[in-house]
Amino acid sequence: MIPVSGAALSNLSRQFGLFALVGATGTAAHYAVLFWLVEFGGIAAVAASGWGALTGLVINYALNHWLTFRSAQPHARAFPKYVLVSCVGLGLNLLLMAILVNRLGFYYLLAQVMVTLVVLAWNFVGNRWWTFQASNPRRETRDG
Repeated sequence: MIPVSGAALSNLSRQFGLFALVGATGTAAHYAVLFWLVEFGGIAAVAASGWGALTGLVINYALNHWLTFRSAQPHARAFPKYVLVSCVGLGLNLLLMAILVNRLGFYYLLAQVMVTLVVLAWNFVGNRWWTFQASNPRRETRDG
């Protein structure tokens, strides 16, 4: 087992908390765009949901890049990685929901809560250690 200092654990906890808060912000933006486009824009719900999801993804990326991970990664490199991590998360969501609901008979809302926690963990790990890279000079300078 790798020893972890209190400061490193505190930083990791802070980042995870920010990551979850940013995710909630992106979700709120998704729903706001969905509602606005359907109710006031006359857009079909499925198309409006797609625009909302895209809005949430961009907001989540920007806030995670700037606030959560304080990344120095150029957007041209980090954004495609972020999208790929998010797509894997979507695939995990669909796979685990299919298993829990269709194969194991879980109630869909309970299954979604459990799956959301797994996908949240995946997205955090994937983005921290790959998209925005944990060893980041900009972050160390601002934190230290």
